[in-house]
Amino acid sequence: MSKFPGSPKTLKGTIAILNAVTLLPKGLIILQYNPETLRRTLQVRGAGAEGSDRLEALRLVAPPQETIQLEAEIDATDQLEFPTKNPDTLLLGIYPQLAALENLIYPKSSNIKKNNQLALKGVLEILPIESDLSVFIWSLNRVMPVRLSEFSITEEAFDPRLNPIRAKVSLGMQVLSTNDLRYNHKGSKLFQVYHKQKEILGKLNMAASVIKTVTPLL
Repeated sequence: MSKFPGSPKTLKGTIAILNAVTLLPKGLIILQYNPETLRRTLQVRGAGAEGSDRLEALRLVAPPQETIQLEAEIDATDQLEFPTKNPDTLLLGIYPQLAALENLIYPKSSNIKKNNQLALKGVLEILPIESDLSVFIWSLNRVMPVRLSEFSITEEAFDPRLNPIRAKVSLGMQVLSTNDLRYNHKGSKLFQVYHKQKEILGKLNMAASVIKTVTPLL
């Protein structure tokens, strides 16, 4: 189906994989289809528990814990119609796309091997090696460092080799704020930009509300 010539190009939701130290890009996971809904939950981080000292009622100690849930569809049907143009899909189905997502929650196999070798030598690793930084991009105003907290896959169709060719992926992500990362961490800097954008957008709405309220009085 041809698109209307003047229609704007639709952005695709993306998870960017960045080096956690340098922020240099290491890969992109672009959603094949944008999900129809995006559920966001913000849990307040206030001072003290509910019903505690009244002096603490209006104190916020950190940005809220924000979680994002979405369902994405991956479908290789279109690619399989042109096998010569998509040899990997013909051979593997959507395994590569699923593996790219799954690798976000797997430590690197080389690190596991290295840790085992150190353990055999009687050397204990003090801290696990830091993984790459995942950044969820949903429009120019939402570029958020995240950590996958929930992940489930429902494979719905298979080719003759039992490779999955259609699946629904349910993703749950926790936005990593300045309360979760070191303040000088590169991911924390990204969150600070995201936080400031919220403040700017909120001020635009407040200004519009004031205008609507004052205008009838003039």
